Amino acid sequence: MLEFRVNGRIAKPVAEVFDAVVNPEKLSGYFTTIGGASGPLVAGTTVTWWNMAPVIVDEVEENSRIVFRWDAMVEKGEEPYKTRVEMRFIPLEDGATMVTIAETGWRENERGQKSSYLNCEGWSQMLSCMKAYLEYGINLRHGYYPSELKGVVASEPDF
Repeated sequence: MLEFRVNGRIAKPVAEVFDAVVNPEKLSGYFTTIGGASGPLVAGTTVTWWNMAPVIVDEVEENSRIVFRWDAMVEKGEEPYKTRVEMRFIPLEDGATMVTIAETGWRENERGQKSSYLNCEGWSQMLSCMKAYLEYGINLRHGYYPSELKGVVASEPDF
């Protein structure tokens, strides 16, 4: 199965960084900006991101780890399936936090490969946006996507 791992250092304590992911108001301030997050990430619940993506929360270890599943992109007529996302929050000696995001489970086909690349890009961007939001109070996603611009129709990039 296809998988990837990205990580980034956020110059804030673990508790603050962890809260920026589980707290729907904070997550909506830098990541799920269009449609927000329907609720906090709590083990055993399903929340919705962007008014369309159900996130099935499997595990939450306070200030340490979050595991969830969500729908993989599939070709028309292809059987739906889910990928698994694991986020780890590691305190660093300088008081900062290393965030690692791993996503696994794509099918080994052309659509799975493209989807894994797009999600790798998305999680890398999420880490950059979280860093800007937590360290500097900046929302990097504001106006970033064509879907946020009036009269512009967003589409998936053609690779």
